[in-house]
Amino acid sequence: MQKQPTIRDVAAAAGVSVAVVSRVLNPGSGPVAAATRSRVSEVMETLGYHPRTAARELKHGPPTTLGLLLADVSNPFFARLADQVVQEAHSRGIQVLLMTTQEDDQLESERLSTLIERRVSGIIATPTGNNLEIWKKLQDMGTDVVFVDRSIPALPAVDVVTINNTESARSATALLAAHGHRRIAIISGPASSTTGRDRIAGYREALEAAGLDQDDLLIRSAAFRGAAGGDAMTALLNLEDPPTALVVANTAQVTAVLRRLAHAGISIPDELSVIVFEDSPWTELMTPPLTIVRQPIDLLARHSVRLALANANGKAAGKPTVVRVDAELVERSSVARPKLRV
Repeated sequence: MQKQPTIRDVAAAAGVSVAVVSRVLNPGSGPVAAATRSRVSEVMETLGYHPRTAARELKHGPPTTLGLLLADVSNPFFARLADQVVQEAHSRGIQVLLMTTQEDDQLESERLSTLIERRVSGIIATPTGNNLEIWKKLQDMGTDVVFVDRSIPALPAVDVVTINNTESARSATALLAAHGHRRIAIISGPASSTTGRDRIAGYREALEAAGLDQDDLLIRSAAFRGAAGGDAMTALLNLEDPPTALVVANTAQVTAVLRRLAHAGISIPDELSVIVFEDSPWTELMTPPLTIVRQPIDLLARHSVRLALANANGKAAGKPTVVRVDAELVERSSVARPKLRV
């Protein structure tokens, strides 16, 4: 990787002292002539120097603030993740600056710029999967990043914390197969996301292990925002040979799927056995209580904060850290053996 310019490089190229560059980077810290400020700013732009670098060079104490960039806090999973990250950071004396992207590439770009300007000590993020050049630029500038829940395969140098998505979907599908189901469907996240791809891969592995045919009509991807899960459910119910079992592997779409099933008058588990990736208290209060894949959000938060602070404190360079934690399959009453169809 190309050596990143330092504050001294900027000072030398602009023909000023390091103290002057520092005052340009910290408005109000001292007088700087307008022409000098302009020249220093142009040099920083030319050299690709960023204030985030200055924050690392000039700080006189431990990290104090982490940026948390989440996809959508209306998604219960991300709301609980935000709460856990804040608690974990607070226990270490660290503040958290929370921002969301609403799964929008442009908003993600804007939020990243804001976090950089705020000179956070590190960024914990659930990336949209795009904005590849921006993420690469952050790496080149030395900004510390930890991806949580999702990753970007084209950026293998970034630390990642996630659940074992492939195994989680495999075990859920295997449970349905063990109950005698042969037509098992899955509603997952977008194929563009690592979680969506990995959970479908686990589903396919379970079908293969059980000796079941794989029907692509039973595999549905739904966006994380909106109510696309309901439309996916309707499409599955309208198949000539509809499924007798379902894994909802898209946490954001669980309620949309269940609502559509209720409107269609489908009885769980008499007509359709259901397993969901969700751990809200209401899943146990349903009639019947839902079998769930419980994601250990507390562990995701703990590892993410630990890695972000390790980076900010100068973790030794080397291979990126990838942490995969196991989810728990909690069996309740929404899974039963399929009834014979007349």
